[in-house]
Amino acid sequence: MNNKPTHLLLFTIFVFTILNTNAQNLSANVLDSITQQPIPYATVQLKEKGVITNEEGNFNFILNETIQESDSLIISSMGYETLAKPLSEFTSARILLVPKAIELREVIVSNKNYTADEIIDFVVDNLDKNYKTDLTKKRLFHRSSNFDRWTKSDFKVKKSSIDILNQQFLDSVITTVPKDNSYYSEIVGDLYGNPHEELLKLNLLKASKLFDKSKELDAEKLEEKFNEILRENVKEGSYFKIKSGLFGTKIDAEEVSEFLEEDIDSTDVAAANEQLEKKKKEKELQQKNYANWKKSQLNNIFNNLPTQEDNDLNFIVKSRKYDYTLQEFTYLGNDAVYVISFKPSGSADFKGTLYINADDFAVLQIDYSNVKPVKKFSLLGISTNTYLSKGKVIYQKDAFDHYGLRYYESEVGERIGVRRPLKIIEKNKIVKGKNKQNELSGDMDFVFINVVKNELIIFESDQIDQAAFDGFTENNAVSPTYMPKYDPNFWEGYAIMEPNTAIKEFKSTTID
Repeated sequence: MNNKPTHLLLFTIFVFTILNTNAQNLSANVLDSITQQPIPYATVQLKEKGVITNEEGNFNFILNETIQESDSLIISSMGYETLAKPLSEFTSARILLVPKAIELREVIVSNKNYTADEIIDFVVDNLDKNYKTDLTKKRLFHRSSNFDRWTKSDFKVKKSSIDILNQQFLDSVITTVPKDNSYYSEIVGDLYGNPHEELLKLNLLKASKLFDKSKELDAEKLEEKFNEILRENVKEGSYFKIKSGLFGTKIDAEEVSEFLEEDIDSTDVAAANEQLEKKKKEKELQQKNYANWKKSQLNNIFNNLPTQEDNDLNFIVKSRKYDYTLQEFTYLGNDAVYVISFKPSGSADFKGTLYINADDFAVLQIDYSNVKPVKKFSLLGISTNTYLSKGKVIYQKDAFDHYGLRYYESEVGERIGVRRPLKIIEKNKIVKGKNKQNELSGDMDFVFINVVKNELIIFESDQIDQAAFDGFTENNAVSPTYMPKYDPNFWEGYAIMEPNTAIKEFKSTTID
């Protein structure tokens, strides 16, 4: 009996079940068959292309006319049986992986009975061999997520001779300041060169930015309101003395606005218009340099990988600072790996897990998190505390038996506090005798939290020669498209990493 029609029906059901609305992208959720929990960072392969599931186990695959129902979709993850079968046999958007029963290879266990410290020594000895850097062209997707939150914003007025600048007014102003904000930036592009040799060129193909414009407008209106108040109360020939604790700064009336990032005379409308035009040009320049800004971010990521010599994630290259424990011997895909945990030996900052190839001692995957603040500073009421630093790094072997970055994720959180007295005294150059005109004094207590998350996935990496690198000219004409809410169709035709639920559900309060 010919079952070709049945196969075709199953494939059609699969397409209409797990393809998104533009009928170009294959989307599904990978789950543990027993716990039904999402499996993050699983590798999904279709023909020569591959993606990685996000933290919620979702993936999104770009389809084209070359995809056939007989093509195999291959899904693998550490600790699970690899699933490989034709597309026609998938009939649900929920794909289940079965936990893998690990059978140790006796020959490796008996002949390579190394201690954790010996394995780490082999890793360090083979870094140059395993992670050789050459000129490449990398097709990549980078997502940067920024989260800001005010946990405290207090200003107590002790004295004010500027009537409008009273406690009630300042409290009302502070309540208008957005207490939290988020900003997402995404790009797809081709990165040419060798980041470790500071040789980089970026061909930016498409970019987006997702944020709430209304929260930015609130900040601008706040600044404008304070400028307006000062203009109305500044007398000709006046200057301000700004004092906070032991420090004092003299600011002339024509420089008052400069202190508030508004370099204009308080009574000069023509100058104000000129300054607005200047700000407009600065924004245009920032747009023009967007590609360079993104290239700088990518350069920082590549040059701060744990396999690099000089980096803050020093748990490989400065092994004397850590204690290592061999946890188990298992498989990561088809590679036999040593699983080694690490923790500080003394004052080091991180703990985590290393997955090390048993054959060539290459680090295939790293999970890490800080055990104490990575950086702290406190002086005269100003403090910073990098309280969070965690991430995941996944490497992949290329056709030349060298390892390169496949996936990178980092999350860094910083707490910034300002707790100081503040005094603003208006004095006048023209008035003889006692020249103090107005004064505002009080105590400020602000605490601000900033968390930055970076996700980077390398879809393709091809070696190039010097001539190809020199012959490529950067195109900086692409600027990010603003989106007030997530648009699943924006990246049609481009491979990206599926966004998480927070991004999908993001919606600006002001829709342009």
